[in-house]
Amino acid sequence: PGVLTRTLLNAGVKVVALESNSAFLPNLQSLENSLDGQLKVIYGDFFRLDPLTGMVKPPAMYSETLFEAMGVAAVPWRADVPVKVFGILPQKKERNILWRLLFALYDCSSIFRYGRVELNVFISEKEYKVLTAKPGDARAYQALTVLWQAGCDIQLLHMEPWSSFATNLKSGGLAVPKSMWLPNDHLCLVRLTPQQNLFTGSLKPTNSSNFVFMVKQCLARPKSKLTDRLNSWSLDNAGKLLRELEIPKSAETRHLYPEDYKRLFEALQNSNIFTETWFHDEVLESIKNINLQI
Repeated sequence: PGVLTRTLLNAGVKVVALESNSAFLPNLQSLENSLDGQLKVIYGDFFRLDPLTGMVKPPAMYSETLFEAMGVAAVPWRADVPVKVFGILPQKKERNILWRLLFALYDCSSIFRYGRVELNVFISEKEYKVLTAKPGDARAYQALTVLWQAGCDIQLLHMEPWSSFATNLKSGGLAVPKSMWLPNDHLCLVRLTPQQNLFTGSLKPTNSSNFVFMVKQCLARPKSKLTDRLNSWSLDNAGKLLRELEIPKSAETRHLYPEDYKRLFEALQNSNIFTETWFHDEVLESIKNINLQI
């Protein structure tokens, strides 16, 4: 029904609406024609931008094509937010989309080539709890948590019951993904604003894939000791490094804050870990697997 589109239009802002279902285009185009330039309608799917494989056929499209159509030019990373995106993440691919957006964020690729694009998206309450989890929570505190918290300011704008969005037409009940260990009673409208100072230290778009992989490896087993993980990477002076970072030798990987992981990465940049061929191979494989699942 175009709830988000109409709400944004009523707020007086200029809107570019991506519609992936061609059956809905005539209604939107009629609205576009009545608004004297406030609305631009494009046949496309935001969550199928910049596919890595196969033919690019509508509604899939390249971000360059989209931003050119919007008339938006790239700005420096530390500039103001150039574009605000509003949408609802498809539930069946929610986790994969969050990962793919993360890779693009840290690489400054896809939509983030144009600057600190702000995302205002409805996600499940379960995933919102993961994104905002605190260190020490062995189940909710994950690599996804650390990387989003390190890369973006995360703000909850609104929580809406599932009944407002989706019903199971056969039974009349709610079509809600089940979650046994985290609340999942709402869709959450969450604002994700990339950090302006994300790349002011040793972390750069050119080495960010190593940072992403390091965090994923550390939190693959959240109850494991950080020293064990460092030793598995053939780091000779793990104990000395942790003392310099004021991280307890007995610390488990789930106990480190996102800023601790950034400090650890910066320290490891001075070691030879990130020059090892096996490390780069596993980074590339990790990225490939995420993209193939979209």
